[in-house]
Amino acid sequence: MIKEATMSEAKEAARLAQSLWPGQSLGDFIKEMEELISQSDAIILLAYQGVEVIGFAQCQLRFDYVEGTDTTPVGYLEGLFVKEAFRKQKVAKNLVHACEEWAKQKGCVEFASDCELHNKQSLAMHLKLGFEEVNRVICFKKRL
Repeated sequence: MIKEATMSEAKEAARLAQSLWPGQSLGDFIKEMEELISQSDAIILLAYQGVEVIGFAQCQLRFDYVEGTDTTPVGYLEGLFVKEAFRKQKVAKNLVHACEEWAKQKGCVEFASDCELHNKQSLAMHLKLGFEEVNRVICFKKRL
C-alpha cells in the first residue's frame, strides 16, 4: 500500500531518508520531513507491507530549469528508498508511479530525477522505470 505521509509518520520517513542519505542526524531529517509534509509543492509517500513501512519517495515541484525539460513546473523525484528485503517487488515502481500521478495533479507534464554518476544501481532502476538519460554532469568547486 502506498500512502501520503502524515505528520505522525514523519519519523518513519526520516529513518528511511537517513538510510538513503547517511550523515545527517535523525532529528534533522524529522524536521525536514515535517516541513515537506506541510508544503503544497512537495509530497512524501510511504510504502507499507502490513503495518511495516518498507519504502519512501520524496517528490517536489521544481520551478527552476530542470536538465532536459521544456516546461515548468516539473515534478521531481528527490529521493527514493526501499528496504533491501523488499526490493525487486515493484515497490519502487509503485512509489514512482504515485509521485508521477501527484505531479500530474499539480499540472506537470514532465517528471525528472537524477543520480550520481557512480550509482549504477540507481541508474538501472531509473531506466527500468521509464526514465531516459538526458545529460551527464561533473560538478566542480574551489576554495576562495
